[in-house]
Amino acid sequence: MSLAFPSLPPALLQLHQTLGVPPDYPARHRLPFHPEADENQLVEIGRTDEDRPIRLLAPAAAAWTNLRLAAAADGITLIPISGFRSIARQAEIIQRKMAAGEASADIFRYVAAPGFSEHHSGRALDIASPEHIELDADFARTAAYRWLHHHAGRFGFLLSYAENGDCGIGFEPWHWCWYR
Repeated sequence: MSLAFPSLPPALLQLHQTLGVPPDYPARHRLPFHPEADENQLVEIGRTDEDRPIRLLAPAAAAWTNLRLAAAADGITLIPISGFRSIARQAEIIQRKMAAGEASADIFRYVAAPGFSEHHSGRALDIASPEHIELDADFARTAAYRWLHHHAGRFGFLLSYAENGDCGIGFEPWHWCWYR
C-alpha cells in the first residue's frame, strides 16, 4: 500500500491502482481529497444531453440560480453541463478515455483522479453557452466566460483551474466551484 495516500479508503486506493494513478498524484497536483456529497443533499438543476440529472448541493444550486439569472439580465445565457459526479462515474470517464487510446498523462491533465475531483463535492459546475457548448479552452473567448470571470465571485463561484495554474490540471475556463 502506498504511503502517498495514507488517509484514502482502501477501495479508492485499489481503484487508483487499477487506473494507473501515479502514487505521487496528490502531492504533484496539489489537489485535496473531495469525499462524495450526501446524495440526499443534492438538488437537480438541469439534465445532460444523455438525460442524466445535473445536481448540486442545495446552497450551490441556489447560488447557481442567482448567477444564471444575473447573467441572463445582462444578456448572457449560461448552460450547466455537469455537476455532481460520483467517484465511480469519475472512474468510468477515465476508463472510457483509456479504452479510446488516450495516454494516462494526457487524461490526468484534464480529468482529476477519482477522489480528487471537485465534482464529488456537489459544489462544482461545468458551464457552457449556446455559442460554445464544448468544454474546451476556446470557451475562454466567449462573452459567457468574460461575464463569469467578472461576476461569478459575487455569487461564490471561483474558476478552479486557471491558465498557468500550479495544480497540474490544464486550463478549464468552463469549470467553476462554489466556495461559500
